[in-house]
Amino acid sequence: MKFDLSVVIPCYNEEQNLKRGVLQEIENYLKKQGYSSEVIVSDDGSTDKSREIINKFIKKRKNFILLENKHAGKAFAVKAGTKEARGEVVLFTDMDQSTPISETSKLLPYFNKGFDIVIGSRGRTRKNAPFYRQVAAFVFLFIRKLTILKEINDTQCGFKMFKTRGARDLFKRLLVFKEKRKIKGWRVSAFDVELLFLAKKLGYKIKEVPVSWEDRDVAQGKKKNFFKESRQMFQEIIRVRLNEFFGRYKR
Repeated sequence: MKFDLSVVIPCYNEEQNLKRGVLQEIENYLKKQGYSSEVIVSDDGSTDKSREIINKFIKKRKNFILLENKHAGKAFAVKAGTKEARGEVVLFTDMDQSTPISETSKLLPYFNKGFDIVIGSRGRTRKNAPFYRQVAAFVFLFIRKLTILKEINDTQCGFKMFKTRGARDLFKRLLVFKEKRKIKGWRVSAFDVELLFLAKKLGYKIKEVPVSWEDRDVAQGKKKNFFKESRQMFQEIIRVRLNEFFGRYKR
């Protein structure tokens, strides 16, 4: 069965977010839309009760799917979900729903205007985000724009929509999957930078659209480390730039 929209949600230790009913929020919204949809939760080897909660929720819901992956990081989870997507268009959204599923209505119309990729943009004000994270986001944006993708304001918003065929093509080309690295615990990821860089390089038409965003993440199991996250983000920028310099990206 084919769908108009596939929603892919990466999941790693999201027990607290799941308990506040985010999947129900997503279902309630999609039920009211005039298009068919499926939801693919791509679990990245959660060690809490995430899978148990998801399995209970999807038991009688045919358009909800749980992929139980080995722990390999967010990029792998999103790729796995995209591989299984049966929709013409695929949306990547975070489990915390800091950008609510209702913002889908702002992105979808641009596919009828000839765009291949439509990405959400949070703007400079990050509601409820700690001040130090807002400062870090500004610094990341400044350095990233000096280095790569100068025309895009927000590469890291977890709300992105692709034509499914294009998304699969791009994921096959990502070099992040060819590098051997040990993934332990929760890892922030800037694979979005490489994804969008390749999309631009290959001539995909990208549209950036302002979306609502408010920090709603209550998950405790991710064990976030601000300084470690920041280092990983900047390493990703350098990695992509070096790959391009050495001609590792082929058309």
